[in-house]
Amino acid sequence: MNKELAMAGDLTAKPGNPIGRRLADAWKSVRKNKVSYLFAAPYMLLFFTFTALPVIVSLILGFYSFNLLETPVFVGMENYIRLFLGDDIFIKAIGNTFLIAVLVGPIGYLMCLLFAWLINELPVSLRTTLTLIFYAPSISGNIYLVWGIFFNKDAYGYANALLLKYNFISSPILWFENPKYMLGLVVVVALWTSVGTSFLSFIAGLQGIDRSLYEAAAMDGVRNRWQELWYVTLPSMKPQLMFGAVMSITGSFGAGAIVTALCGMPSTGYAAHTIVNHLEDYGAIRYEMGYASAIATVLFMIMIGTNKLVQKLLAKVGE
Repeated sequence: MNKELAMAGDLTAKPGNPIGRRLADAWKSVRKNKVSYLFAAPYMLLFFTFTALPVIVSLILGFYSFNLLETPVFVGMENYIRLFLGDDIFIKAIGNTFLIAVLVGPIGYLMCLLFAWLINELPVSLRTTLTLIFYAPSISGNIYLVWGIFFNKDAYGYANALLLKYNFISSPILWFENPKYMLGLVVVVALWTSVGTSFLSFIAGLQGIDRSLYEAAAMDGVRNRWQELWYVTLPSMKPQLMFGAVMSITGSFGAGAIVTALCGMPSTGYAAHTIVNHLEDYGAIRYEMGYASAIATVLFMIMIGTNKLVQKLLAKVGE
């Protein structure tokens, strides 16, 4: 340890060595807060092992051909060339994924914010009950079963029964098997389940705003609730807004379980096929891990790019 400190001291002693200074400062911080780092170590170890390391391995495997049984073979950019130039289903999956993300992401995000804002204005007892009601669909394991029953493909499904009763249709509609309807229904179900963690973070953010800020804003010329929302409320909860945006983006681009549960795997004519479904197809069914890793890398880059865009948009809140 003394030797390491001496090395750090030598680095910082040299002028014009910012890397050395940062390393020395970092080591001093670790020594000063060693108890805190010790408590955080188990989580950091688990996070690196089960989250960061798999991402790194996936990025590397994207350049290999690997089927879990044979030794990985380096193929360079072949997987990515095959993805964009030789895989029509992947191109279709990108289109479906972006359609779901564009509809579910922003709309679900605004729904969470609007519901949280309205519920926050209610009395405490009513606020608690409504928070549970709005959050429940996102954690209910039976949500897909409920929608499956409502849009059952036979005459006993509620939607078909109503339409047949009033002569809108002459025969039952195969809701989750007909490409004409399945993607729209997936979007509706995804919106229904989107009021989840983001909603709770917005509630927490609204509860933590200092009420004196509204009094100061009124003295500065803010005259209505919409001005309060834009100039006081939203700027005061930017961390929660960013967290909610990340969760919404991740959820909308990661849509796959909904499609599998409602439309099967794969969906009819790949009409509701998403990037996650394509990843599951090659990773969990075909065991083409190199190709699946390339798909995961593309999805990862799309999410990062979208998050960067959202950060720039949220930075303008309150301006």
